[in-house]
Amino acid sequence: MEALQPLRNDERRSTPARMEPLAKLPVFFGLEGKQVVLAGGSDGAAWKAELLIACGATVRLYCPKDELGDVMRNLIAQHSDENSPLIHHDRPWSIDIFENAALALLDCETNEEAKAFYCAAKAAGVPVNVIDKPAFCQFQFGSIVNRSPVVIAISTDGAAPILAQAIRRRIETLLPPALKAWAGIAQSIREAVNERLKPGTERRTFWERFVDRVFREVPAEGVAEQLIADAEHIMQPETAPMVGRVTLVGAGPGDAELLTLKAVRALQAADVILFDDLVSGDVLELARREAKRMLVGKRGGRESCKQEDINATMISLAKAGKRVVRLKSGDPMIFGRAGEEIESLEREGIPVEIVPGVTAATAMAARLGVSLTHRDHAQSVRFVTGHSRKGELPSDLDWSKLADASVTTVFYMGGRTAAAITEKLTGNGMSAQTPAVIFSAIAREDERRWVGRLVDMPAAMAEIGYENPVLIGIGDAFVKALKDADQQRPAESQQAAIG
Repeated sequence: MEALQPLRNDERRSTPARMEPLAKLPVFFGLEGKQVVLAGGSDGAAWKAELLIACGATVRLYCPKDELGDVMRNLIAQHSDENSPLIHHDRPWSIDIFENAALALLDCETNEEAKAFYCAAKAAGVPVNVIDKPAFCQFQFGSIVNRSPVVIAISTDGAAPILAQAIRRRIETLLPPALKAWAGIAQSIREAVNERLKPGTERRTFWERFVDRVFREVPAEGVAEQLIADAEHIMQPETAPMVGRVTLVGAGPGDAELLTLKAVRALQAADVILFDDLVSGDVLELARREAKRMLVGKRGGRESCKQEDINATMISLAKAGKRVVRLKSGDPMIFGRAGEEIESLEREGIPVEIVPGVTAATAMAARLGVSLTHRDHAQSVRFVTGHSRKGELPSDLDWSKLADASVTTVFYMGGRTAAAITEKLTGNGMSAQTPAVIFSAIAREDERRWVGRLVDMPAAMAEIGYENPVLIGIGDAFVKALKDADQQRPAESQQAAIG
């Protein structure tokens, strides 16, 4: 057999590195039962002390009492018993404090003190960190996502701590609080699972099924014992097909930042996403990359999927064991035909969960800065559909009650019936000068709005157009918005600006 030859220099350069250069090596260091030296009494030092104590360390704090900040004083008061993990020494640090220390930390003002502490700790062979002074740090603290025993740390090598915090917030939204409990369960059953399953396919199959549950449910009592029992039968053929589940998720008005944390987690756990034409691309960007996406567009005035076909698709996918997300704009329970979908799924024995979203009416109120139930102007609020299945106003609306300006009325999907709404309301006694608002594509880049009076609403609607979904609000609750709009346009003009 021909002996392997070492790579030439040019071959080494052309061979891709298995690991790109790292600014720092991410290491998770065990501190249980170890001692850490901390000098300084600032709020920053107090936070580091809390972090170290949470890791099981004993913190030896060196700081004169008169230099302690309020946060550190409170922390010392909380750990005042003789077996406390926080031991306060009422004096400055000195070169003799580093004996038996696993780590050394300092919070100080001057570079001179930082250098002295750094050199003293280094000479004692103790890894050192001077808070907010990267030049005197042998190690750094990351921004932490805590689902211990799952711990995630983000570092920017000290270049942009605020960026690290922003990344942490993003990760926090994706990880359910139950992850902590699931990780603890995994830790407790690992040895038992390994005794029952062979390395390779058997163990991988078990843990893949385990992970599937982590992101879609909260662990019930006794789940550890159930998982161990499942491990004994993991490779046996299943006697019945696994049934999936459907989650109806509200995508809000379009701005992805208005999604709930639970909605993001549902999107991240989905196998298939059935989404409406009105769901924004920014929302879909938060979905699991591997998820299959199916447009089941339902939009007024356009060709769309039949509701019966959508129901049948959800049932078929769920029966195939898929985790299905039915993604609807706004809130699924407000004019989203969710009732029909829930009934059809329940008839087939398919589990259904509902994740509410920000409905268009509340998004409109937020954009205007008005309360839909301001106590000086409105005693209640009502949501009314602006069109029937035939595309006209519903024939069974009680217009005598709707023509009450002290009740805030919001018409969904009322763009094409705006003129008829105006005629019905004024014909039933509502003042033509009643404040009215129109929003198109709420909370999106192409949002358009009009604020004016009921009498001018048909003309305004014609200018806004019918390309995007429209919401109409009418009532005295919008009087402030009307006053603001009047101040922003010429006094002689009675037509509110569109923009």
